Amino acid sequence: MKKNIAIVMGGYSSEVNISLTSGNVVYNHLDKEKFNAFRVHILEEKWVALDDKDNEFVINKNDFSFNLNDKKITFDCVFNAIHGAPGENGMLLAYLDLIGLKYTSAPFYQMALTFNKRDTLSVVKEYGIKTAISIYLNKGDTINLEAIINKVGLPCFIKPNNAGSSYGISKAHTKEEILPAIEKAYKEDSEILIESFLDGTEVSVGVIQYKGKVKVLPITEIVTENDFFDYEAKYEGKSEEITPARLTDVEQTKVEETAKKVYSVLNMSGFSRSEYILVKGEPHFLEMNTVPGLTEESILPQQAQIAGISLKELFENAIESALL
Repeated sequence: MKKNIAIVMGGYSSEVNISLTSGNVVYNHLDKEKFNAFRVHILEEKWVALDDKDNEFVINKNDFSFNLNDKKITFDCVFNAIHGAPGENGMLLAYLDLIGLKYTSAPFYQMALTFNKRDTLSVVKEYGIKTAISIYLNKGDTINLEAIINKVGLPCFIKPNNAGSSYGISKAHTKEEILPAIEKAYKEDSEILIESFLDGTEVSVGVIQYKGKVKVLPITEIVTENDFFDYEAKYEGKSEEITPARLTDVEQTKVEETAKKVYSVLNMSGFSRSEYILVKGEPHFLEMNTVPGLTEESILPQQAQIAGISLKELFENAIESALL
């Protein structure tokens, strides 16, 4: 009997349109002979399921069901394609746990932890993972520019603590650029992170659960036309993504081992894509994305393709793993 799958997409953050694109890609690649797939828009103003003609049906939040042609539709599994809140930060997953519905992401605590950049860094540092030097600020904190520069140096990165897709991130080259960058970051989040600049090769590493085992996908090297891998570089073609990355065998082994260790110490499951900077051959962890982009052009699907895993196989594996 075919399983009913809800592909949740949208969300409450700046990443809503990116999520809608990812969710539709998942919907288009799922085998309709195996699954009854429904797109479910989780938006601030409404939760609705869509049929093939984009007709909307209100989701009953008591049990995450809806009525279609006088028949109640319930789900066997939720495929999480929400970037940002409430899918990537764990909020929706805690709700799904409460009503006993399975989902493709890691558990809600792991999602909440990895969505919080500074908490994630605090955990991985305890396991010997190298990171940038960092300073944390909450909105309203006194800003001491001299202390910031003395600790992290220039240039430095200012980023929202809880945000994705490079929204609100700036690279400050001078003292004068720090305050405007802080204000930009605060527009996305009330907590911010200021990090030292790491001069080296940037790589992105997908680690997933595949057929019951943790699998490190081929590594992608990021070469951006811009000052850093910002929104424009990620989504508007201002970067080159080279897979597999141009690394030595030693560098590749170090990155793979570090990525697998980070996945393990954070108790992850499901999809993940983490960013690293190789400084003098040593990988430095930046952050982890637990709902990475899932379009044909996105990094993790590119890596899976090179590993011989099609989008259809990638998405079906996620569902089958969740249903175990």
